[in-house]
Amino acid sequence: MQQLTTRAQPKSSLERLITLVVQALISLFVPVLTFLVLYAGFRFLRESDAPKGIIALVAIIWGVGGVALLYLVSNWFIERMGDIWRARLQPFVFVGPAVAILAWYLALPTVRTFWVSLFDRNGTAFVGLSNYLAVFTNRDMFTAFRNNLMWIIIGATFCVVFGLLIATLADRSRFENFAKAMIFLPMAISMVGAGVIWNMIYDVNPNIGLLNAIVGGLTGAKPVAWTAAANLQPWNNLFLILIVIWLQTGYAMVLFSAALKGIPGEIMEAARVDGATEIQVFLRIMIPYIMGTIISVGTTVVIFTLKIFDVVQVMTGGQFSTQVIATEFYRQSFTAQNAGYGSAIAIVLLIAVIPVMIYNLRQFSQREVF
Repeated sequence: MQQLTTRAQPKSSLERLITLVVQALISLFVPVLTFLVLYAGFRFLRESDAPKGIIALVAIIWGVGGVALLYLVSNWFIERMGDIWRARLQPFVFVGPAVAILAWYLALPTVRTFWVSLFDRNGTAFVGLSNYLAVFTNRDMFTAFRNNLMWIIIGATFCVVFGLLIATLADRSRFENFAKAMIFLPMAISMVGAGVIWNMIYDVNPNIGLLNAIVGGLTGAKPVAWTAAANLQPWNNLFLILIVIWLQTGYAMVLFSAALKGIPGEIMEAARVDGATEIQVFLRIMIPYIMGTIISVGTTVVIFTLKIFDVVQVMTGGQFSTQVIATEFYRQSFTAQNAGYGSAIAIVLLIAVIPVMIYNLRQFSQREVF
């Protein structure tokens, strides 16, 4: 009997293995089949001659219902697998679609952009790293690098400083909610809309340009093209940077205000009892306590200023020595039709952003930022 039992064990293990493999194949096959059915349905809707309103309504129902069906079917089959494989595969049921979307719309285009950057303007002749050499030897690109550095140093710094000061002062005001609402209000305006508004403020005609009207009225000076005057270059970039400070200070203020409210009141009261001044409380207690938030907001604004495009494009179109990396990429790719050189600029911008993103993610993982 013992020998028979011993011989039967391998058979039982083999059966379990076969069952597990079959279940795994089914759990993969059914979601793929469901996805293909959904794709076929969308292709049918796209080629249909029905009214557009009906097509849009059916597409929404089909899409939402299809995604829900895809999740339910995948989860149903994985639930019937062993505990070990269920624990391994179930997270991918929920994370998998997001990963697939990121891979398709972010990772693959990045790889393709790098590949295109190795060819000439028409994408026919392989030129290797010549486009990257051109990026770092072109005078216009040197100007763009300088301007982006100005955006980072001045724009990001003042956004963080002003946001922190306003958050600290507003928390002690009776009109805290109103003050914060007014500071945060520009965040509701798009970058393009802000560019149009400030274009009118900087207009040379004093009847339109508020800044020239004020300066002319106080000093009698002639109207100045604040963003285009040759004698103001490169400091004409400051008038563009001011717009982003106006827009992003409210974002920094909200996050800093939330972090400041998380500081235990007992700590600050104990410091004041010990004789610390308000400046000392601010510098030695409040700032160290919310340093994680300061770093996170600072790196986020730095990434934003590195990728700045809308304001510059709307205000000056990258002319008058105000070009940045993103506007040079746009000009080379879409105006000059130089696909290889434009792609190289895009990869350089990506490489410039990556270290800041890595540092930001490390800060998130090492400490609480709020």
